[in-house]
Amino acid sequence: MKIEKRWIISFVIISIVCISGLFWEVPLEPKAVHSQFGTTDQIVAADVAWMLTSCCLVLIMTPGLAFFYGGMVGKKNVISTMLQSFICMGVVTLIWVVVGFSLAFGEPLGVQIGDGFYSFVGNPATFTFMDFVGVLPHKAIAKTVPFMLFALFQMKFAVIAPAIITGSFAERVRFISYLLFICLFSIFIYSPLCHAVWYPTGILGSFFGVKDFAGGTVVHMSAGFAALAGVLVLGKRKNNNHVPTNIPFVLLGTGMLWFGWIGFNAGSSMEANGVAAMAFGTTTTASAAAMLTWIFFDRINGRKVSALGACIGAVVGLVSITPAAGYVTVPESMFFGFIAALVSNNVVYSKYLKGIDDTLDVFACHGVGGIMGMILTAIFAHGEDASLLHGGWGVFGHHMTALLLVSIYTFFGAYLLFKITDKIIPMRVSEESESMGLDLSQHDETLFPIECAD
Repeated sequence: MKIEKRWIISFVIISIVCISGLFWEVPLEPKAVHSQFGTTDQIVAADVAWMLTSCCLVLIMTPGLAFFYGGMVGKKNVISTMLQSFICMGVVTLIWVVVGFSLAFGEPLGVQIGDGFYSFVGNPATFTFMDFVGVLPHKAIAKTVPFMLFALFQMKFAVIAPAIITGSFAERVRFISYLLFICLFSIFIYSPLCHAVWYPTGILGSFFGVKDFAGGTVVHMSAGFAALAGVLVLGKRKNNNHVPTNIPFVLLGTGMLWFGWIGFNAGSSMEANGVAAMAFGTTTTASAAAMLTWIFFDRINGRKVSALGACIGAVVGLVSITPAAGYVTVPESMFFGFIAALVSNNVVYSKYLKGIDDTLDVFACHGVGGIMGMILTAIFAHGEDASLLHGGWGVFGHHMTALLLVSIYTFFGAYLLFKITDKIIPMRVSEESESMGLDLSQHDETLFPIECAD
């Protein structure tokens, strides 16, 4: 069997990365870096226990997403769709260790504006191969837990972001080109956006005042707009009239996502405290409100109450509350889920979105859900000068400006990365492979016996 050159190159790259770990000598800590860290006396055991738990909860979201997406696609593409999510746990983890964490939380690189310094991205050399990332807490970012624990928690966010994108171009993307794209997305879209929003001097968080408690902007908007770009680049499927293969998979995936989202949102408090408890409450309540709103709205529009609709509604609620989970009250979170479900439902059934063939409505759910969450956060977030209701139109205007900038950056940045990837390795599978199904054509596997597969 002839082995394609691209697979040989891929194996060489992973070999170099893994073997270089044996020879990577951690230098003596420079004073500039060492001064950023506290002492072990500042570590709070309860916070460590909660953040370890949250890491596990967020990790299970990616397999949950695999079941969620896998149950929705046609029977010839279940395994390939699930693998596209699952493989992110391998690819993005190594990228995060080697350079991603440095880009997101390394020494800030930016500009001086007036009396303030605002950064766009971290220095990729600061924490390369997790240099200096160990048991000591970081004075500015993770004050009561080991910096390694903070890095691992953030890694789980980085893992699920590109996995979310996969639902948009399911059933037609070549696996090797997809691997290249998620590498580029993690390095050039996700990590810089993460820095801009969550690093103490990040330009979106510090200059524009963007409040994103747990990733509505960083994770869901970036994935949603990248999904939209991917659909436009890859084009429509030859046959987009498929029936979901396994609704119980979707139910299982939704349960795993909802379960893991507790760590996703409540864990973003970075402490075992009252804010974590409030984030737990708002997350659960918003999802419940969105789920019920979705199925009732479906019914009054002449559609049956469906398990699929209930699951999609629940996830939209989770997405919408994510940026505000620790900033709003539980009663307010019900409105988040309610209004996000109405808007996303209308977008899902819009003629435009059906026309471009976003396979699993990623933009309508994650992109639109993230946008609604950011807008509602800019209106309702509590705290001094935090939102329209607690700071005035100036604060709201800054949020909306940031929303526009993030939308432009993530959409056009991802569009460019898709085009670059397609030039290096064509992304679209052949018509024959698409007809056969990606399970067989890409992976030589099938959910059903060969004789039963169409």
